Amino acid sequence: MHTDLSSHLHTPACNKLIEELQACHENNAFAKFVGVCNSIDDKVVKCLKGERIARSAANRAKAREDQAKYKEKLLQQEKI
Repeated sequence: MHTDLSSHLHTPACNKLIEELQACHENNAFAKFVGVCNSIDDKVVKCLKGERIARSAANRAKAREDQAKYKEKLLQQEKI
């Protein structure tokens, strides 16, 4: 199961792979159940994982910045 595959949530590279996977599923109504689309699906999974890792790294960096600002404000309030 994948995350939401809406195009506005992903990079153009992942969107291209998602479109290929959806086309494969449409063109192979029954063969998709025996693994015809698995190679494309593996590429989609790797792409989505890369996006998730990049997103979580950006979130961690922002959290560190926010924590530093908060600590700075606390130190300024203690001096007053």
